[in-house]
Parts: sequence; C-alpha cells; structure tokens
Amino acid sequence: MPNYQLVYYNRRGRAELCRLIFHAAGVPFEDIRLDYTKGEWPGEWKAKAPFGQVPFLIVDGKMLAQTKAVARYLAREFNLAGKTSWDQARADMFIDEFDDISTELYKISHEKDEAKKAELREKFNADTLPRHLGYLENLLKENNGGDGYFVGDSLTWAGLGIVNVYDHLGGTDAPFANFPLLAGLIKRVREQPKVAEWIKTRPQTPF
Repeated sequence: MPNYQLVYYNRRGRAELCRLIFHAAGVPFEDIRLDYTKGEWPGEWKAKAPFGQVPFLIVDGKMLAQTKAVARYLAREFNLAGKTSWDQARADMFIDEFDDISTELYKISHEKDEAKKAELREKFNADTLPRHLGYLENLLKENNGGDGYFVGDSLTWAGLGIVNVYDHLGGTDAPFANFPLLAGLIKRVREQPKVAEWIKTRPQTPF
C-alpha cells in the first residue's frame, strides 16, 4: 500500500473531506497538522507545497495539490467516487455545489467589518442556504426516493461531502430542519462505524 501523508493546518477546513475519505475507506495515512502559531507554516512546508498552499497530499514522495483534486483522487483510489462514469460525474456535481456553499461561509468568516459580516450572515441564513439545501433535497429525492445516497446505491465522497458541510454549518441539525431527506442522509453517513469513530476521536479544533 502507498504511504500517504496529508498536509494541512491543525483544523478541519479544506482538508477535512480528505480525512473523511481516508477514514471511511479505512486507509491509514499520516495526518500532518501544521501549527502556524509555532512557525510550522509557512516554514519549510510552504517551500515544498506545489502551489505554496495547503492542503496537499504526498504519496510515496510524489505531491498532489488543490483540495478537490486530492479528494477526487482519493475517492477514485478507494472506490468512493461512484461505480459508473455517470455516477462519478454526479458525485462531482454535488461536490462542486458543496463548494459553492462553503465559499459563501468563508466570505462571512473572512469579512472584517462586523456590520457587513452580520448582513452577509443574515442573507446567507435567510436566502442562500435554504435555496441551496432545497436544490440538494430535490436531487437526493430523485435517487431512490432519497432514502439512500446522492448517487448509486452506496456511499460516495458526495455523501461524505454533505457531512463536511454539516460540520461547516456548526454541526447541528437546525439548518436541515426543513430538509428531512438531507438530515436522514447525514445521519446515515455519520453513523457508519468508521466515520463515526473518526468523528468521535478526531482532534477538537475549529472548522
């Protein structure tokens, strides 16, 4: 088996989907967590990073960067990308949609003007998030009535991706109160033994 090393900060952020894929697949890896308060970033790691940023993956000394490229590679390697080319494309579609949601959340968290931040958060909670979750609820329902997964009949990285969104939204059920199919999917994925064990034992850090 290859030697995998995942390099990121000591937080969940843009690396957590990759960690979820590793743990769901039961594949060991070295989880390298950089503490920038101790000078571990930028330091030597920034010089090593293909694009001067994290996360990036090292596989037997070879490097792969960009969050979705790394996650997609891992999903394909561990049979979590989808069983058919259509299912793989659909899973990619959902991952891109989750990225749209996360982008809006990052805009809010990075806004320095408190009044503007409050305005952005109000719009996100009242309009942006319910709209996106509505799209996802309807698309989930199209696949076997929504009682299984986003694509196909087994777990893919799309299912792990919505769990990551759940965490990014604060790890509570409240945002999904009006979207029972999504809430059910999140519960099913989070309760899978390997995923549940990671959620229980992972370092307690900010998202």
